[in-house]
Amino acid sequence: MAARTENMATRLDDAARAGWLYYVAGNTQEEIAAKMGISRQTAQRLVSLSVSEGLIKVRLDHPIGRCLDLAQRLTDRFGLVQCEVVPSDPASGSTTIGVAEAGAAEIERYLKSTDPIVMAIGTGRTLKAAIEQLQPMDCQHHKVVSLTGNIAPDGSAAFYNVIFNVADTVKARSFPMPLPVIASSARERQLLHTQAMIEATLVLAAQAQVTFVGVGHLGPDAPLLLDGFITETEHAELLKAGAVGEICGWTFDAAGELIAGLTNDRVASAPIPKGPVIALAMGRSKAASIRAALKSGLANGVITDEATAEMLLA
Repeated sequence: MAARTENMATRLDDAARAGWLYYVAGNTQEEIAAKMGISRQTAQRLVSLSVSEGLIKVRLDHPIGRCLDLAQRLTDRFGLVQCEVVPSDPASGSTTIGVAEAGAAEIERYLKSTDPIVMAIGTGRTLKAAIEQLQPMDCQHHKVVSLTGNIAPDGSAAFYNVIFNVADTVKARSFPMPLPVIASSARERQLLHTQAMIEATLVLAAQAQVTFVGVGHLGPDAPLLLDGFITETEHAELLKAGAVGEICGWTFDAAGELIAGLTNDRVASAPIPKGPVIALAMGRSKAASIRAALKSGLANGVITDEATAEMLLA
């Protein structure tokens, strides 16, 4: 027993020395092996042991370190499958900067898969900004499907619908939703959804391996209101019912539960898929809606900035 204890103590001494050489003195594992007279594999194991035994405390002394910490705290708080926090620029009034670039990189990561995937895409200003950052790619083996209708109330193409932008840039097969964002009645939505072409698109959307969405708020300048998808009266009714945000037109309350009735009875969008749903959103006006979506799991991933992350954790 004494010999085993002594051997362990010696091994921890070696681990502490290897950890110091690696993390503090900046030696490579090859250099550690040479200095300690051991193999590179043993040096690697000792460095790992120094961390697992708590002998080394690693601190990242860089602004991005705070972003990594916030991302981990958000992941732990909301049980997220994906979280990225980008640095905030206090001097910028942009509601997309940083998040759009990070969102584009994450979308590209999925599109680089050699295995065919179905990617579902929502709508919104931040998501559109991310799509505009995509690098040209050849992804003909993938399918990209829109969750939302692409027809505005006046019959024109909805400005922030991004399915065609994606298709043009990455050459993936695209499946738009040729519907109004919000139908005139629940009956009309039902009739639209029973069309063979729409039924097939809804089935495809439900099969998505990953989904990217924007998150809208329902304040005085709510996107649904400004873009003419709902009226002032409907907006007031939603607020009275406790609505704080929306994803693809689906409105929800502070707990992330979909609002019963009202405009949700007429939303022509596909139901939000069950797989990874990554929200791209930032800003004080959206904090309550982002928090609600993450709380209920309507979105189980988020790309945001550090100022918004702090609000979500408050």
